[in-house]
Amino acid sequence: MATPAKTPGPVRIPGGVAAPGRGGIGESPLRPDGTLKVAGEFAYASDLWMDGMLWGATLRSPHPRALIRSIDIGPALALPGVLAVLTHEDVPGRKMFGIDHTEDQPVLAIDQVRHQGEPVALVAADHPETARRAMSLIAVDYAVLDPITDPRAVIADPEGLKVQDRGGITRYQPVRVGDVDAAKAAAEVVVSGEYEVGIQDQAFLGPESGLAVPSDDGGIDLYVSTQWLHNDLKQIAPCLGLSEDQVHLTLAGVGGAFGGREDLSMQIHAGMLALRTGRPVKMSYNRYESFFGHVHRHPAWMRYEYGATGDGRLVYADVEIILDGGAYTSSTMNVVGNAASLGVGPYEIPNIRIDAYGVYTNNPPCGAMRGFGAVQACFAYESMMDRLAAACGLGRIEVRRRNAVSQGSRLATGQVIESPAPLAEMLARLEAMPMPAEPDRSDLRNLPGGVSQSTRGEGVVRGVGYGVGLKNICFSEGFDDLSTARVRLEVIGGEASVLVHTAAAEVGQGLVTVQAQVARTELGVQKVTIAPADDRVGDAGSSSASRQSYMTGGAVKRACEAVRAELLARAGRRFGCPAGELGVADGKIVRLAAGAVLGTVEDVLGDGAIEETREFHHRPTARMDPVTGQGRSHTQLALCVHRAVVDVDVELGLVKVVELAAVQDVGKILNRLSLEGQIHGGSAQGLGLAVMEEIVVSGGLVRNPSFTDYLIPTILDMPPMRLDILENPDPEAPYGLRGAGEPPTLSSTPAIVAAIRDATGRPLTRVPVRPEHITLPEAP
Repeated sequence: MATPAKTPGPVRIPGGVAAPGRGGIGESPLRPDGTLKVAGEFAYASDLWMDGMLWGATLRSPHPRALIRSIDIGPALALPGVLAVLTHEDVPGRKMFGIDHTEDQPVLAIDQVRHQGEPVALVAADHPETARRAMSLIAVDYAVLDPITDPRAVIADPEGLKVQDRGGITRYQPVRVGDVDAAKAAAEVVVSGEYEVGIQDQAFLGPESGLAVPSDDGGIDLYVSTQWLHNDLKQIAPCLGLSEDQVHLTLAGVGGAFGGREDLSMQIHAGMLALRTGRPVKMSYNRYESFFGHVHRHPAWMRYEYGATGDGRLVYADVEIILDGGAYTSSTMNVVGNAASLGVGPYEIPNIRIDAYGVYTNNPPCGAMRGFGAVQACFAYESMMDRLAAACGLGRIEVRRRNAVSQGSRLATGQVIESPAPLAEMLARLEAMPMPAEPDRSDLRNLPGGVSQSTRGEGVVRGVGYGVGLKNICFSEGFDDLSTARVRLEVIGGEASVLVHTAAAEVGQGLVTVQAQVARTELGVQKVTIAPADDRVGDAGSSSASRQSYMTGGAVKRACEAVRAELLARAGRRFGCPAGELGVADGKIVRLAAGAVLGTVEDVLGDGAIEETREFHHRPTARMDPVTGQGRSHTQLALCVHRAVVDVDVELGLVKVVELAAVQDVGKILNRLSLEGQIHGGSAQGLGLAVMEEIVVSGGLVRNPSFTDYLIPTILDMPPMRLDILENPDPEAPYGLRGAGEPPTLSSTPAIVAAIRDATGRPLTRVPVRPEHITLPEAP
């Protein structure tokens, strides 16, 4: 573990670990951080420590909407051990920030609060308990207002129900293809449905934490768990009244992310306290505060109507999607774009009308989460495909096969699918998978309710369901998506060694391992070290949108190629032959035609080094047309299909997911073990959304901000999985890979809900499905 320079205390930062084994692209080397994490020895952000540091704490609003009449910090300041109490008046620079070029979020509430948990004041003290006591002594005089909580009402009256001055709607994105009204008159079969998705939390295990250290130049060093160092930097520096050169960010150990760390949490607050006190300040949220300290998945209300021919071929889709973004913009504009562009999934439909909205309310702020708008739409359009199958008397696989996109098909946005899209093959493979055997019902662990003995199997019915998901990979809609990598090759201790330095955040997905695999593959050198991620190298973009293997993998590959070219040029001069005739493998310089070994990498390098920095950009995309929604908005698309088998106690409303089967096209397998983990993990989050995960909000107030009441799947809830992984390379992507982390989250949810419908005969139009939805007569 590396210790940052110019810091006097034992700050532990992950990274700088030599990746063991041979392990190039296509292999599954051990993760260098894996053993440390399993053994409980990995340093997460909450483990950061410096001698003489202070503890920071945040006072948050108990109200979803209120005016602030006054704030009295006097009693808190008088408490022994308290060194600073700050309000919005103490923000040294810009008072507003925002992740997506919309700076509408105050560093600390100014004259009003717009959601429960909004930061109002900060405290720095010599002990965390003292900081918490001081918070309780801050007196805030609120004039409580009625919160705006119904996004559908905002759509009806966006100027009258305004949480933000710009109006009630964050973004409206229509999509128009063909003539829906004419198609309605010609359709032989019409089905419709209304669907709702609750608020899902990322539920990462490591709460928001970090350490701010004043630096010698009057700036600040921040050690934080985040998904995007450079985007943090662009927001933090102006608010602290510093130049970007005065703010240095280093990635601390990240305990999961899933989108919830794209927005700032404690970064500016800790920086303010450190600058005010002149001492290091640590902030670490507890679990309760974490529920208010990050954004969540957008809840959604969706209305769908499909028309088809008698044999089940779609002729039109008429869709409305409403996403509740809460009080501030965050990523809502881009989430709306995704929901609109992917709103009817991977199906060929000649006539489409989609109206997608993002709305401001006083509900909890929502932003990025795995699936990013596509999850909500997928639940609706896959539910509709099952309705269409029933109306046409077709099998659920068959109706999807008849409407499936393929290479050359057009999406709703008019974008042509240029790379392989083998959906029909994937459906056939899924259909051919064997079904799980009936369980031994004498073992209570095999029954819904498990060892709680709530059922003995009397009312248990088995159901089977299917789901198909289409997800964009990398950033979309004209964003200049890039990643930067610096690669250095030199001899250390007599052995050729590679140092890879990027700003890409390892958030648990295995990116550190993949970077090392790329370096070994391209340079033929086994000893590879991944430097700690920080802002002392160019931007790597966010660890989101399933993009880092594509983008940072591409950047490392290009930098390695440049290093290899220089290495072989030097070798050519040393051995007297053209560089184009040479290659490198297993640390040896070889003449390709003859296969003769001419020397070693160490011989060529001597005491010198080769260092190259390269950027990688994917091919350009375009904004969706604001009127028609047309445009090539995505750079890559990925497919996953799921089959779910469930047992349901229809009398008690209990559900056990017996098995999940998945078929996914990944383009190229870089690391099978990590890939399978991503598919399992994405499926688990989809299972959570299907049957248990929801932040319950009433009147703008969160009712279950704890892992006691917000339920996530455990090892007992996660079923066995069958995987079939396809490799159809994308010629535009490094190694032909296709981002893989998000697609399973889309298709697992509708597959599980469809299986519960199959077992119960209930419509089940809302997720998560609760016991009362299965047992009560008027449930959705």
